[in-house]
Amino acid sequence: MLPSLFVAHGAPLLAIENNEYTQYLEGLGAKCPKPKDVVLFSAHWESRTQKVSKVDEFETIHDFGGFPQALYEIKYPARGEHSVTKEIEEAFRNQGIPYELDTKRGLDHGAWVVLRMIYPNADIPVISMSVNPNLSPMEQYNIGKTLSHLREEDILIVASGGTVHNLGVLKLGNDDGTIDQWALDFDSWLENKLVRWDLDALFNYSSLAPSAELAVPSYGKEHFIPIFYAMGAADIQKRAKLLHRSFRYGNLSHSVWQFGETQ
Repeated sequence: MLPSLFVAHGAPLLAIENNEYTQYLEGLGAKCPKPKDVVLFSAHWESRTQKVSKVDEFETIHDFGGFPQALYEIKYPARGEHSVTKEIEEAFRNQGIPYELDTKRGLDHGAWVVLRMIYPNADIPVISMSVNPNLSPMEQYNIGKTLSHLREEDILIVASGGTVHNLGVLKLGNDDGTIDQWALDFDSWLENKLVRWDLDALFNYSSLAPSAELAVPSYGKEHFIPIFYAMGAADIQKRAKLLHRSFRYGNLSHSVWQFGETQ
């Protein structure tokens, strides 16, 4: 059984940078058992009804502007896997979770930046999944829980986002390694609750966590909530382990969390 992962995708520039975090992600694929397929929830695909991809081969979406040309030339031609899509459909039907198939959308940078560093050959089939910030954390957790059985089939469930992600307070001109105390306070609170699997506290993070309004602004919840999908996928084991944490631009978190364990 594979664990599930929460992986921060940071800024698009990660795709062409060489730093502590990119080096970690590039080594992660070699450290972990190679999955048969990857089911990936991306913060950059929002929908009110759960979307599930059903494509033969993904186009690469460059959903950003104002970056170096090299970023726009990157392709990640991962293929889909219809049998896994069908299995996800069946799981959602059995649990009464509304969903819609998407046969056209490519992989956004929340997906391909992460996948390209971990699995650079694009040789593992991907099923892309949307997230819904309008759901409660419990509902997001339960969507992940509905797919937990996929881990027993060597399918890796990945949620891509960021635990501290507020574009309005980034210090883009200051990347000297200093970290805002409020960002550390929030992420430390989160670590404590995750390793304890304290769902009551986590589901109420917005009122309980220090500086939650800065770390997870109301207009940017889509980057934080993927962590609930990843947690839910490990509900049968309820173990959380911080694999990596670093920060850029004063408060942008680069963290990787593992939920559950390899068996």
